[in-house]
Amino acid sequence: MAPEHLLDEFPPVSTADWEAAIARDLKGADYQKRLIWRAEEGLRVKPYYRAGDLKNLAAVNSAPGQFPFRRGARTKGGWTIREEIDAVDAEEANHAACEAIVAGAEGIAFTPLFVKDGADLEMALGHLDNIPVHFRRADEALIRLLIERLKSRPHGAELSTGFDALANAEFAAEIVRAVPEGLVPFSIDAAAFEEAGATTIEEIGFALAAGIDFLSALAERGAEVNRAAGAIVFNFTIGDNYFFQIAKLRAIRMLWARAAQCLGVSPEHSRARIAARTSRWNKTVYDPHSNILRATTEAMAAVLGGADSISVAPYDECFAEPGAPSRRLARNTQLLLKHEASLEQVADPGGGAYYLEALTDDLAREGWREMREIEAQGGYREAHALIAQALERSLAAREIAVEKRRRVFVGTNQQANPAEHALDRVDLNRMNRIRRGSRAYEELRLRTEWFTAETGKTPRVLLAEIGDARMRALRSNFALNFFACAGFPIATKRFKNAAAIAAAEADLIVLCSSDGEYARIAAKLMAKLKALGRSTPVIVAGNPEDAEELQAVGIADFVHVRSNPVEVLKKWQERLGIKD
Repeated sequence: MAPEHLLDEFPPVSTADWEAAIARDLKGADYQKRLIWRAEEGLRVKPYYRAGDLKNLAAVNSAPGQFPFRRGARTKGGWTIREEIDAVDAEEANHAACEAIVAGAEGIAFTPLFVKDGADLEMALGHLDNIPVHFRRADEALIRLLIERLKSRPHGAELSTGFDALANAEFAAEIVRAVPEGLVPFSIDAAAFEEAGATTIEEIGFALAAGIDFLSALAERGAEVNRAAGAIVFNFTIGDNYFFQIAKLRAIRMLWARAAQCLGVSPEHSRARIAARTSRWNKTVYDPHSNILRATTEAMAAVLGGADSISVAPYDECFAEPGAPSRRLARNTQLLLKHEASLEQVADPGGGAYYLEALTDDLAREGWREMREIEAQGGYREAHALIAQALERSLAAREIAVEKRRRVFVGTNQQANPAEHALDRVDLNRMNRIRRGSRAYEELRLRTEWFTAETGKTPRVLLAEIGDARMRALRSNFALNFFACAGFPIATKRFKNAAAIAAAEADLIVLCSSDGEYARIAAKLMAKLKALGRSTPVIVAGNPEDAEELQAVGIADFVHVRSNPVEVLKKWQERLGIKD
């Protein structure tokens, strides 16, 4: 059978047939509630996508490297493995950079290094003549130093800086007129938006608006727009929403090309340079090796989204100064993706995937709408209040989702290991340097550890399983996961009667049974505790309808899926003597 006829034996299935099959399987359940995912961006994601979803999408049939660069700015796969160097001394930074290059890095980003003069610059760039180098901390003096150096001594690869593209329009226009080939002097820091709580749509819209402001300001000052477009790089962080992050980079590239074209930039100069970095916001102090897995999926998303350079952060950077082993793991993450997973061999491997293409279009459309709202306020520089309010709302919603465990951090707010300790390895200054989603839970855990270190004891939680076999196991597993998030030592034990529970040693008892049995068990248990002269607080795992009756006999609290774990756990820490 010829290859083109392999699928002939399978008859086509219409969308109506698919929907009918789904309706049968749902057995009357609400389709919208069960199968439509409402993402935090407000988008409604369908359970499946088909070829029909690609009709009328912008540039969906373009090739990689073709305007408007939906499918990538390059005709081939590949990206630069960029390593961040956190040394502050030029000689030390150069030494670390050279070691990183030998170990497999392909580009360098000096993050805290501040270049004071030409001697510092020469020291930093020593032996890196053919390596792309980025100076995150940059001022006007450094940009002038770089221009002078390139005039006298060409660099074999691109040099760039993190100087804010909108900080000084007059200076930017002057530099764009003089900038030599190989220097990208300005940055649009979209990474700051993600770390401040922005949704994917807001990241796209804000970054696009900032870029438009830059081009417009320079055009007003007589700068040539093609040169201006080539003078900026977009810095993005890549978060944990895998497909959204892939589509984010595709969408911003396409929108930037369209916006630049509208401002007079030629197609060949409207390619967006994108430097990507794994997110800081979702990294955790507890179960820190999970950060390696998070960074791997983020790096994959950056690759598939078509980033030009990618930095993978060491897994322990959020709580300690990264050492050689964690830096090597971070570097090898990309080396494995490039050389073992062979992700560099294909440009835009997700191109044509129905869901990814539809999502790219959705994010592009909504990102453009976000940009238009900013433009209506007078542009990016005039819309600070609007942007700040949007970030505040988005960050609050994101943090509430983490607190209530709708957004999961494995090992921190779900599946935590109560036996893990972090107090002896945490640098509190690094831990609190930036705002991270896991911080509220980490503070709970550290509070418990501090109490143990000071007093030599930790309140013990007893999960008392009794009654209905199925429900007691379900409630016990839930309560174990719930209280482990605060680092309480937890014992799980099965009991035959309330008297045995009352006699058990514990600082807090969590009853784990069925709703119908709680009233009977609780009444007997509270009576037994009183008879023994014990005041051990008792909590019910669940949210039974007779909660008021249970409270009347002495039940102190209820934990269930609607509880806010941070609030409940902090309350019980305080009641058990664990305080700041």
